[in-house]
Amino acid sequence: MTKKLVVVLSSAVLMAACGGSGETKPAETKDTTASTPAAAAPATAASDKGLELIGASDCTTCHRLNKESSGATIGPAYSEVAAKYAPAADTTIDRLVKKVISGGSGIWGTIPMTPHPALKAEDVKTMVAYIMTLKK
Repeated sequence: MTKKLVVVLSSAVLMAACGGSGETKPAETKDTTASTPAAAAPATAASDKGLELIGASDCTTCHRLNKESSGATIGPAYSEVAAKYAPAADTTIDRLVKKVISGGSGIWGTIPMTPHPALKAEDVKTMVAYIMTLKK
């Protein structure tokens, strides 16, 4: 029950951080995610940082934490990505980092993922590593 509550609260925080007028307020996003407990993943500095980076990006425009999260999405839920790729080697994380930065299509459907060339590879790697912890 507690885990579900954490997932629901985390989803709400992510949606609030990325939705709305398009204006971002990093201090508010940081404060909100910092007060969120474990966010459906083991509480580590890396997972907290990954969740914070996701919340500060536009990722939740197309993705949610899991299928049960409210709202329709264009892209797969992070838990689906984790389930598909989690058993793979570390090279998969590097491949997914490149995919997030360069964009692409064909793996999850015909709608292409928008490229994110302005994101630092190190930050994307932290985000992808966090997503991989969401495997159910």
